[in-house]
Amino acid sequence: MQEADTLFLEDSFKKYYFNHFDLITVPERTSEREFGYQKFNSGMTRHISLKDDKELHLLLMQNIPSDVYCSNAYYTFPNLPMNEKDWKEADLIFDIDAKDLNLPCRESHTVSICNDCNDVSKNLTQCSKCNSTKIEKKSLPCKNCIDASKIEVEKLSEVLINDLAITKENIQVYFSGNEGFHVYVYNSQFQEIGSRERSELTDYISLRGAIPETFGMKKFKQNRASFPDFNENGWRGRFSKHVFGSKSKRSKIITELLANGYSSFQKTLDDVSENIGVKIDPNVTMDIHRIFRLPGSINSKSGLTKIHCDNLTNFDPYVEASFLSDDTVEVIANSPIEFKLKNKKFGPYLNEKVTVPTFAAVYMICKKLARIA
Repeated sequence: MQEADTLFLEDSFKKYYFNHFDLITVPERTSEREFGYQKFNSGMTRHISLKDDKELHLLLMQNIPSDVYCSNAYYTFPNLPMNEKDWKEADLIFDIDAKDLNLPCRESHTVSICNDCNDVSKNLTQCSKCNSTKIEKKSLPCKNCIDASKIEVEKLSEVLINDLAITKENIQVYFSGNEGFHVYVYNSQFQEIGSRERSELTDYISLRGAIPETFGMKKFKQNRASFPDFNENGWRGRFSKHVFGSKSKRSKIITELLANGYSSFQKTLDDVSENIGVKIDPNVTMDIHRIFRLPGSINSKSGLTKIHCDNLTNFDPYVEASFLSDDTVEVIANSPIEFKLKNKKFGPYLNEKVTVPTFAAVYMICKKLARIA
């Protein structure tokens, strides 16, 4: 990134942290958590301990980070190296990202940036200008991406509440600041479980590794009565609704499943898992030492804020998570795809000088689709 772009981003981020520190969620038991941050064009600084919001504010204003992080884990000594921190417990956090949903719309709003000549084009695997294959992909997520991610959040919440006895009050949903959502679970019976148990939990939530016997199909001594019914709880009930469709079709479809055999049923079950299992990133949830983007902080991949969603159904991140200034700035923009922020449309731009609001300029610079003129 060019120096003028870095200085512009730092100035924009500093103004945000000065004017909107009230949006930052300082976590409970602050002194037991590990904090970290990145600066523009530099690596990660972590193993930081903070006592309260005043120390956090000071860190933000002194360092002007591109990204700020906080652990979901609680430690006795959060500022020491990892093997000396003395891990106590950790909140459950789930990551739902549009890039993991295999949506057909993604190709239409993904751009290719050549790392050799910086040429920007629509989604290609090879640069059309210099033929280089050193291509970086950047997505400008659309409404469909956000809506699909919301559906996964709702599916996850339903499993957490109905299957795992987590109260709704202990579930908090945040827009990640870029392509999806982070779902936090506080004060649950899972606080003290380790990485392996968290991995098993993600398998259950995503319906990964399910076996036919769980859903009534047996290799030997098949029994129609073993198949799930509509009124059952958990995944058996969800399987029943998805596969049978209606109570009237249940008997006929069970007959077909039995006739097709065990191996065929496993394929059916794999398809069911793909369709109704919750699409979460298992690596995020099972990592008990990870530091997560701090709620209320800016995501340097977009210039948008990681923000709490009070009403997920009506939440529009491209309005409600855009807090940077409306002050205009001149940029050389090269965004072949139109995007929308704060109810205003921008682009497409073909390597041209344009005057845009700061929030739009930051978005494009973060996506490597513009530079300060």
